[in-house]
Amino acid sequence: MSKIAFIFPGQGAQFVGMGKDLYENFDVAKNLFDEADDALGYSIKKICFEGSEDDLKLTANTQPAILVVSVIISEILKSEGITPEVAGGHSLGEYSALVAADSIKFSDAVALVHKRGTFMQEAVPVGEGSMAAIIGLDDKTIVDACEKASEFGEVQAVNFNCPGQTVIAGKVQGVEKAVEILKSLGAKKSVILPVSAPFHSTLMKPAAIKLSAELDKISIADAKFPVAANFTGTLENSAADIKSNLVAQADNAVKWIDCVNSMKNFGADIFVECGPGKTLSNFNKRIDKKIKSLNAENCDSLKKTLDALKG
Repeated sequence: MSKIAFIFPGQGAQFVGMGKDLYENFDVAKNLFDEADDALGYSIKKICFEGSEDDLKLTANTQPAILVVSVIISEILKSEGITPEVAGGHSLGEYSALVAADSIKFSDAVALVHKRGTFMQEAVPVGEGSMAAIIGLDDKTIVDACEKASEFGEVQAVNFNCPGQTVIAGKVQGVEKAVEILKSLGAKKSVILPVSAPFHSTLMKPAAIKLSAELDKISIADAKFPVAANFTGTLENSAADIKSNLVAQADNAVKWIDCVNSMKNFGADIFVECGPGKTLSNFNKRIDKKIKSLNAENCDSLKKTLDALKG
């Protein structure tokens, strides 16, 4: 019997118009967008459907926007009888996975990731931090180069996404120096990412502290099925572990390769990416070609995925 994993994207997958056709065709989408607007006190629906790209790109908007669309898709799939036995999400996506596993209430998660985005932005003033994707080098080479470059400004490897693609983050000068060193060591490519803060670096410590205080205010339950934790790369069920991992996740690296391998070792052989884009499905191809990946981000791709799973 196939085991299904739901996986949820993080920041960067957003686009204006996302979720609109779902809203027009599914009551659950209407209800969840309305619930999200109430939880936030402003209309995330308006920003998703017709907002300017700049508004949607603001971290405090991007995070709830992606979470809402991702959760809507997982709820539609569940209502069609497609239920995951394990889940995981990249960075922000971990919160979507925890909502899917009934560990965090949807309205709490929406408000929480809005605050998380705000805290992350406040931790490092715009223009002081940077992130870059490094293509074509092994993790150890990248980690070592970041250590060398740190005398120019803090910088670390922060996203271990798939073999040959690792993201670094830190102070602008540190990131620039690390990129220079990595190019000299044979990196095929380095891409400065269009983000407003150095996510998951040690510079996010102030955000982690504020996030911890917010997590104290909400109720977190044991997950109904295991969820891969970015901080450990392992599967977790317990509410206490989930909470401490979410705090640590803010200023530590995302071990996405480990998360996928943990889901795979659990027995998952079909991975369904719920939410905008196909970023995680593309990572899966690099992690293990044998993984069957499907995605659902709108009515069209949702139908194809349902046909594939029910056929």
